[in-house]
Amino acid sequence: MNFMHRVVSISARGALLACAWVTFAAADATAAGAASAAAPLAAPAVTTPTAQAAVPSTAVTPAGAAPASAAPADFKTLDQEVQGLKRDVVDLNKDLFVLEEELLFPANTQVALYVSMDVGTFFALDSVTVKIDNKEVKNYLYTAREADALLKGGVQQIYLGNLKVGKHELVAFFTGKGPVERDYKRGATLTFDKGVGAKYLELKITDRVAKHQPEFAIKDWE
Repeated sequence: MNFMHRVVSISARGALLACAWVTFAAADATAAGAASAAAPLAAPAVTTPTAQAAVPSTAVTPAGAAPASAAPADFKTLDQEVQGLKRDVVDLNKDLFVLEEELLFPANTQVALYVSMDVGTFFALDSVTVKIDNKEVKNYLYTAREADALLKGGVQQIYLGNLKVGKHELVAFFTGKGPVERDYKRGATLTFDKGVGAKYLELKITDRVAKHQPEFAIKDWE
């Protein structure tokens, strides 16, 4: 399916879901009205001067009225349909998000930058600053929870943008706590070619055990 067909398909699904919401809202109101109408009316209490005891009242169900047990079943069916409609809305939102990303970052100019860590002994990450062609594009400060997630093998997309075809320079600065809890700041540089198609780069932080120092590198995913 090409791009325009996807746009038309998503728009059509959105219109159908909007109509379904209106239909279910009307059905809900109708079911509520029917349940109210089916409820038996309480007979007014009648007293007479000569009555010595209360006369028991008898609830009369109108002819042709649906049994009281039918209303809960109708509501259950309607609730299931509404839940299904909500799931469709969630799926539609996901498709819209992907479509928006494709519009903002076309595949032929897209560049994505990721951060990964394989450390823990010689470096504790606090922040990362990224420059592309001498222009700062990202400055990210990590929480303790985020840094811990990276240490456990997580990979973070720190930047997503557009670049024209040609040569570019990427510079990344890493700030944190180094050996012996000292403030530590190091950088890494990579000159890369941006061709036609998406470009993926990784900022990789590892422990250099032999030198008891952290090591910072930028990996080009060919």
